[in-house]
Amino acid sequence: MPANPIRVLVVEDHHVVRAGLVALLNVADGLEVVGEAADGVEAITQIRKHQPDLTLIDLRLPRLTGVEVIERIRMETPGARFIVLTTYDGDEDIYRALQAGARAYLLKGMTSEDLISTIHAVHAGKQHIPAAVAQRLAERMGTEELTQRELDVLEQIVHGKSNKEIATELSISEATVKTHINSLLGKLGVTDRTQAATAAIQRGIVPLESLRKKNS
Repeated sequence: MPANPIRVLVVEDHHVVRAGLVALLNVADGLEVVGEAADGVEAITQIRKHQPDLTLIDLRLPRLTGVEVIERIRMETPGARFIVLTTYDGDEDIYRALQAGARAYLLKGMTSEDLISTIHAVHAGKQHIPAAVAQRLAERMGTEELTQRELDVLEQIVHGKSNKEIATELSISEATVKTHINSLLGKLGVTDRTQAATAAIQRGIVPLESLRKKNS
């Protein structure tokens, strides 16, 4: 172990995946795992306790999301460094993570060499975004932001609600619902509700977790 290894904290809710990452990083030259966490709340506690050089974090976590963890820690410690490691490549997920302050975004299909080299790069102050991810981010940056109310309506569309049901749920008129739908269709570049729902899920605008909770 070098005199000053890079101190890494691993945040991943799947035990087997987390254990594999910890084992991999602990045998890599110049790295040391100083802590681990299985959910967002525990992540914040562990980061505050260990003050790692960087945190490897999944986006989809129980209790608090990866983005929420990044935002909260960087409010306290603006220089805190995060690498997002996830199975999700929706452009909204990428955008939110990088807006929150993540320095790198890796999909879980990457090689161990990619992971370790990215850790060294981020520790050296660099950013690392794979070409495919960068392309998705560029596409996202070129689209117009949905308003909060449009996001609310879109989530209801994803859940299969009619205009009347959406109006009741959000305490607005059906005419207002139609106005929001026309606006969000244009911003998403789609022509109907089905395409809007598909885009919302594929791009990570409406997380799949919200659908599972609704159907459970």
